[in-house]
Amino acid sequence: MRDLIRSSTTSMTSVPMPLKFLRSHYGSLKESCTNMTDEKAQQLCASIVSVLAMGQDQQPAGSRECLKYCLIAKQRDVGDWGHEYIRQLEGEIADEWALSNNKEELLPLVESIIKFDMKHNAEIQACDLLMEIDKLELLDDHMDSTNYPRVCLYLVNCAVYVEEPERGSIVAGVMKHYLRFKEYPRALCLAMQLNNIDMMVDIFSKCEDPLVRKQLAFMVGRQQLSLDLNDDLPDKTDLTIIMSNVHVNDHFHSLARELDIMEPKTPEEVYKTWLEGLVLRPSYNLDVPVDSARHNLASTFVNAFVNAGFSRDKLVSVEEGNKWMYKNKQHGMLSAAASLGLIHLWDVDGGLTPIDKYLYTSEDYIKSGALLALGIVNCGVRNDCDPALALLSDYVLHESVTLRIGAVLGLGLAYVGTKRQDAIALLLPVLSDSKSTPEVVAMAALACGLISLATPNSEVVSTILQTLLDLPVAELTDGHYSRFLPLALGLCYLGQRDGTEATRAALDALPEPMRSLSQQMLKMCIYAGSGDVLVIQEQLQICSEHYTQSEDKKESDSKKDKDKDKDKDDGKSKAKDMTAMQAVAALSVAVIAMGEETGSEMATRIFAQLGRYGEPAVRRAVPLAIALSSISNPQLSVIDVLNKYSHDLDEEVAHNAIFSMGLVGAGTNNARLATMLRQLAQYHAKNTGHLFMVRIAQGLTHLGKGTLSLSPFHTDRQVMNFSAVAGLLITLVSFLDTKTIMLGKSHYLLYTLATAMYPRWLVTLDEQLEPISVSVRVGQAVDVIGKAGTPKTIAGVHTHTTPVLLAVGERAELATEEYTPLTPVMEGFVILRKKPQN
Repeated sequence: MRDLIRSSTTSMTSVPMPLKFLRSHYGSLKESCTNMTDEKAQQLCASIVSVLAMGQDQQPAGSRECLKYCLIAKQRDVGDWGHEYIRQLEGEIADEWALSNNKEELLPLVESIIKFDMKHNAEIQACDLLMEIDKLELLDDHMDSTNYPRVCLYLVNCAVYVEEPERGSIVAGVMKHYLRFKEYPRALCLAMQLNNIDMMVDIFSKCEDPLVRKQLAFMVGRQQLSLDLNDDLPDKTDLTIIMSNVHVNDHFHSLARELDIMEPKTPEEVYKTWLEGLVLRPSYNLDVPVDSARHNLASTFVNAFVNAGFSRDKLVSVEEGNKWMYKNKQHGMLSAAASLGLIHLWDVDGGLTPIDKYLYTSEDYIKSGALLALGIVNCGVRNDCDPALALLSDYVLHESVTLRIGAVLGLGLAYVGTKRQDAIALLLPVLSDSKSTPEVVAMAALACGLISLATPNSEVVSTILQTLLDLPVAELTDGHYSRFLPLALGLCYLGQRDGTEATRAALDALPEPMRSLSQQMLKMCIYAGSGDVLVIQEQLQICSEHYTQSEDKKESDSKKDKDKDKDKDDGKSKAKDMTAMQAVAALSVAVIAMGEETGSEMATRIFAQLGRYGEPAVRRAVPLAIALSSISNPQLSVIDVLNKYSHDLDEEVAHNAIFSMGLVGAGTNNARLATMLRQLAQYHAKNTGHLFMVRIAQGLTHLGKGTLSLSPFHTDRQVMNFSAVAGLLITLVSFLDTKTIMLGKSHYLLYTLATAMYPRWLVTLDEQLEPISVSVRVGQAVDVIGKAGTPKTIAGVHTHTTPVLLAVGERAELATEEYTPLTPVMEGFVILRKKPQN
């Protein structure tokens, strides 16, 4: 009977005829099977009953007869009955595994199913089954050079939807497979995802090919990490130089020459005032004089953003640059001098000379700006001479508070993510110094957080906690800078879920508005980019609360000996601070969801509700959160939503929405967005605050003349750059209090975006690490996870010659057969190896 069933059809699409006839006899066959005394006959009968059970409609729930009779038959060649039978068995095994106590008897069957799946291009089903029963190690024996890429790709993408610690173990397992098949760049990618420094160093040690090691060093440099490699590597010095990013500036300039954009741009060329109509002509008697300090400050930032990294501009670095400094007032001078750092970004050797001359001026604000500029120039680049540490250390505890600000924040930006103990030791005394103002304390805390990024340094954590606990109540409830302390604490724990219990417990000792705010900040940083749905739901719950002031008013009525008006104000400020915590919760929804595209889309939809019905503080955070979900990715739907918010009646919502438009279009030169911003400039011509934001957004849209990106994700959106996230978070948290910080005197915090700036390029290098031009196909990235065969990875292809610029969501592949790339992801610096001639 079994042979008849198997040989009766060769078609893949029809059910064998004998099976159709036997369906009605299913019950009697089961009975016969049970009553059989001959073991061999019983096993043969059970195998047929097992196959028939697959097509039975009226089976009792949870009977799992297909599996039950398969086990009686003791089959080992289950694959002979076909894919559909295997699929049915897999479903039943997963159910049985959850309930069964005797799991051992299922393992031989599982083994044979996995063997069949892996040989018949059904690797995805094999992975699903093994994840259900938590036995992924069974894959090890069945992996070979033909099937490992599909299996690993699928497992890594499944890991996103799994809870820790299972997630970590899946990724670590995949990394082991990659190392086994010598896929070192892919393994390094996963180690960077886990932010595991030891694993990265280990991958370098295991990689025997010196050229591949150089490729790995370029990848680590993109992540802005400085690894302490093993001394037994023969090319350790070369690798360390590559990781230090000193080459970025030269390559960036050659890209600019290739694209013919070296010529500096002026703010006027960015604003295109001649297209704005007559509204902004000086002859019109407006409330805002065109050459006002606020207007000049906006031009300073726009000039810095547009010419970032080009080492040339027409305002600050020219001979008369000094004049421009004095066209600004006080903190405006600080930002004007600091803009030099952005213009000379990554050019440590060339940038020090033009900045250095401002260190000898008598004006403290300009001097402080020059100190900050020194830090910005070194951002993301390591230099053997350590100019930032040498020049800034003298000013960290300077008598002048203004100079302290520039030196402290400059150190933070220069050594972001380096874990440099000597820099931290310089900064910690500033936190406890009696002469430090709340602003200086906040900047020192942020600098410590930036340097010890994503690795909790016990000294830094305890000092920041102590500073928070020692703050006077007035500063905790109404201080504009106190919110940066918990953010600095969060930066130490960025992406680190382990070992946060003690810090959380310590935060419980703070008085109420600050306690909730601090805990939300910490949670936001711990889960950044994780896509954790449960945490997002908690945050949304917090955003939807409505805090009333009734309790505060009752308290104020009972205290008759105090002035009534004063008490009402206290009530208001307390309620306001509780909503400040809600604003952080709204922002953290985007911070947590940004690592995962589906989550980001869902979050953007939810923000529509928060924007309509949320508290004022939550509504102010919504545009920022929307922008974070779509940084340097100007999708039409996102721009339109932000454009609506930019006309909001609440001034701060409008300010944040306009700035968010700049973030969404950062470095894209998006024409539609540029037109919208020009219209906004006309609409808000008489409102200095709004106009300032429009100018900043215009500057960001043309960031680096359209060559730079602020996106914190790279390598096909697989790896999150912690330094970039930190810079974005500091900027966005500053915008939760726009009037005091950004439109007040701390606008220099915009320069923290420098940590996220990086060219959105593909540069190909030959084996001597010299730039080489080859043709590449660039198109929209296509998701090929779990697809059969070898599907196309890009769509809508255009052929270009390297170096090329890649937009968000674009992918490149070589269009020539002459070379092999040493990394599977064509992005950033890619070394090409010439194929041997036949």
